[in-house]
Amino acid sequence: MSSRAKIRLFVEHPLGEKQTVALSREQAHYLFGVMRLAVGADVALFNGHDGEWTAQVVEAGKRGGLLACIVKAGPQRMPPDLWLLFAPIKKARTDFIVEKAAELGAARICPVQTDFTNSERIRQDRLQAHAVEAAEQCGGTYVPPVDDLQKLDRVLADWPEDRRLIFCDETLSGGGASHPLELLAGGGEKAAILIGPEGGFSDAERARLRAMPQALSIPLGPRILRADTAVVAALTLFQATRGDW
Repeated sequence: MSSRAKIRLFVEHPLGEKQTVALSREQAHYLFGVMRLAVGADVALFNGHDGEWTAQVVEAGKRGGLLACIVKAGPQRMPPDLWLLFAPIKKARTDFIVEKAAELGAARICPVQTDFTNSERIRQDRLQAHAVEAAEQCGGTYVPPVDDLQKLDRVLADWPEDRRLIFCDETLSGGGASHPLELLAGGGEKAAILIGPEGGFSDAERARLRAMPQALSIPLGPRILRADTAVVAALTLFQATRGDW
C-alpha cells in the first residue's frame, strides 16, 4: 500500500486511524463503476477538517461500499480567510468561476445579484458539487462552501467591519491607477474580492462601494476582462501578494 493514493474523494465523515467510511450510491458508482476499483485498492479521503487519509476498499458494491482509514497521508491545509463575491453569468462560465475559485484557494464563494446581473437564480447544490470536484482534482484538503444567491445590497448592508472588501472596478482600467500589487500589499487577514457582472456595476453600486470604509478599489490591468477571467486574475493577484503561495 502506498501512502499517497491517486484517486481522491471528499467525504462528510470523521477521518482517523481505523475509522470506517460508508459510501453513498454515487460515490460507489464513481469508485467501482467508473474508476474500476476493487477490494484492497487505495483511495485518498479528506473532509475539510482532518487532513488527507489513505483508505482501503473493504467492501465494493454497485449501490454502496466501505472504506477503512489506514494512515494519515497529509495535514489539513486551510486557505487564506478570503471570500469571493461574484455575479453569476452564463451556466458554463459560472461553473468555471466556482471551480477556479476552489482551486485558487477561496475560503468561501458567494454569488451575488447586482443591478446588471443577467442570472436571477443558480443551482447552489450543483455549484457546490463543482467546488468538491475541483478540490478533489487539485489536491486540496478544504472545500469552500458555496452560498445561495443573495442581493448585493443586502450583503453590503451587513458587511463585517473587520473584513476588507477588494472592489475590482473596471472603470479604473486604462492606466492612471496604482498597480494592484501595491494596493493589495496592506490590509488585515480577513478579505473578500468582488467581481461584477458582464455589464459592470451600476453608478449607484459603484458609489456605495467607494463610500464604504472597508472597500479598496483596484484595477485589473489596462484591458476590461470578462467576468470569469477577472475572477482568476484577482484571486491570483491576492494569492501572490497576501495568500499562501
